[in-house]
Amino acid sequence: MNSFPVQQHIALKSRPFRRFLYGSFFVRSTDWMDLTILNWIVYEWTHSAVALGIVNACRLLPVFLFSVSAGVAADKYNRRNALLILYSGIFLSTISIAVIIGLQASFYLLLFAITIRSIFMSYEVPIRNAMLSDIVPIEMLGSAITLQTTCINVARMLGPAFAGVLLGHFTAGDVMIGVSFGTLLVILSLMTISTPQRLKGVTETKGKKSLTETFHYIKGEPGISGIMLVAVAPMIFGFPYTTMLPIISKELMGLGPAGFGLLLSISSAGAIAATGILTFRQPRMGGRWLILSSLAFGTTLILFTVMSRYYYIALGFMFLVGFASQYYRTLSRVLIQVKVADEFRGRVLSIALMDRGYIPLGAILIGFIASSFDAYTAGLSMGIGTVLFTIIVVRSNRSLWKE
Repeated sequence: MNSFPVQQHIALKSRPFRRFLYGSFFVRSTDWMDLTILNWIVYEWTHSAVALGIVNACRLLPVFLFSVSAGVAADKYNRRNALLILYSGIFLSTISIAVIIGLQASFYLLLFAITIRSIFMSYEVPIRNAMLSDIVPIEMLGSAITLQTTCINVARMLGPAFAGVLLGHFTAGDVMIGVSFGTLLVILSLMTISTPQRLKGVTETKGKKSLTETFHYIKGEPGISGIMLVAVAPMIFGFPYTTMLPIISKELMGLGPAGFGLLLSISSAGAIAATGILTFRQPRMGGRWLILSSLAFGTTLILFTVMSRYYYIALGFMFLVGFASQYYRTLSRVLIQVKVADEFRGRVLSIALMDRGYIPLGAILIGFIASSFDAYTAGLSMGIGTVLFTIIVVRSNRSLWKE
């Protein structure tokens, strides 16, 4: 049985980490504003659940295609400089999306622009996560991960609510122009962080690690492979709930864009509570709690859907959805970062983060269910699918329960 640290050094003592955290907050706030705007405007344009699924597939499918090469880049190149280049590309592509929305141009042109930006994002996420080990010592790494996730979820809470309010007063194109400036702020933040000495040259060890070696390494570490496998169920069936929320909020709850943004913000408040707990206290039986949080995620999705007609009760369950989903998500990231050897860090993280690519597959599936039946059936399918498939995966990898 592997023990997992209950308490850890607080990463906020590190000045470079604090600067990194501020930049992460700005860019993630605008990311969530962006998601809210895109989901709402596409549903307004098309009134199609399938179209929502396709948009989010364009956002996340590049993860499958480029995450592994992003991991190679994270282990081979200076991570800070790589992020500066990537954020410049994200800024320019966001401006392009804003222009397309403002002109109400072709839906297919919008999909193309979203895909281009998503390619930059598929590199940004693994490199940003790997960079944490460059700016904090190992004893602060778990704290750094949970604090960054808390920051992201504060952004996730504020961004959608702010976007919902702005959409009531400004055009979507104008709001998207404002969103692009969050990327400029993170660029400025990164420029103030000095590159650690060990990053100024690429080590021979890192350069020679092949993907074949990486997969052998993962296979030889049951704890890491088990964590990756248990990700399948919630990512396919559970996390598409953010894609389906415009439909659920409008058809089942009778809400407008502000109400939709509020639901995302309530979910984020639950996520903040989860990461706040994990920042200061993490379970010794990490694998067991990972499984339990995945099951809780599916169960709360079911209860949210059933109670969606009762507004305040539904808000309470949306808080629990956010709590369970982020507890699972953050704990899985902490477990992997703590277990993985540094020379494999970028590659293993890139493979682990490919689980985000399951979300568009689930979004298309759930969108098809919503189109064929109704939003209520789609909501139940998300929760039931998460619970059943978590059980199936865990039965095939029972050792994770003892981690």
